[in-house]
Amino acid sequence: MSMHIANGRWVVWLSFLVAMLFQIMPLPDLVEPWRPDWLLLVIIYWAMALPHRYNILSAWVLGVMLDIMLGAHLGIRALAISLVVYVVVLHFQRLRNFPMWQQALMISSLICLYHLVIFWVQFVVDTATFDVRLFLPAISSLIIWPWVFWILRRVRRLYKVR
Repeated sequence: MSMHIANGRWVVWLSFLVAMLFQIMPLPDLVEPWRPDWLLLVIIYWAMALPHRYNILSAWVLGVMLDIMLGAHLGIRALAISLVVYVVVLHFQRLRNFPMWQQALMISSLICLYHLVIFWVQFVVDTATFDVRLFLPAISSLIIWPWVFWILRRVRRLYKVR
């Protein structure tokens, strides 16, 4: 096994850790509804870049870890993240070839799907009420996606992640 491959895996999992820290970082009440889904954005990037290595299983593991960190029902975010990553891995070649604005729109719609799945499962398990603020993270993620893509692409090329 080459040292570059081992270093590449370490870099990817470090990016997942940083995204999780951003996901649970406290924000002011005014900005909290607009919090981008950092972990989902990073998982989507790596699933698009390396779908043979980071796919549904890694999404499920990270989703369970996020559920534990947020104190939510175990498996809700894991299910939603796995479903989104399944769609990304299924269409990764098409997503890669989209222009950045179209890619950002698709990522935003996938984040809407993520939040709708979470809402649906919480509605079935508990009493959850629908709120339009459910889609605010999709808007902020739409704006942030080009920068996340650019930064992770540079990291991937710098550390030769394959």
